[in-house]
Amino acid sequence: MAASIFDDFPSPSSARLLGWELRGFDAETKTIEIGFAIDDRFLNPAGTVQGGFLAAMLDDTQGPALFAATDGQVYAPTIDFHIVCLRPALPGRFLGRGRVVNVGKTIAVTEAELFDEGGDLVARGTFTGRVREGAMARRD
Repeated sequence: MAASIFDDFPSPSSARLLGWELRGFDAETKTIEIGFAIDDRFLNPAGTVQGGFLAAMLDDTQGPALFAATDGQVYAPTIDFHIVCLRPALPGRFLGRGRVVNVGKTIAVTEAELFDEGGDLVARGTFTGRVREGAMARRD
């Protein structure tokens, strides 16, 4: 894969836990694809992936979409999100597809979808974040 803005970005422990892997980014459409690897540690008592982990994968798709689309100049801590779980998710590999809907002066809106190994849509989310400019290392 070609060089990306994430090459020199320290991988957060939560992303490592989820098996986060950049699959591709399209600057023109402001879309990103992220791979995840989920095992039995993420299961609920029913034997399916717990919804909070689905939300985490969606969040870890939409945030990088915004960061990459702005060449690392903007990140937006989530202030509101809406997740819809469409079907039970079993452990395995997942593909997150995210896109930037709009970036304003103070608010960014993004979306993400999560697909299982069979290509079935298991969850989708819309996110609102507070726009922050500058390096991620500078935390408020």
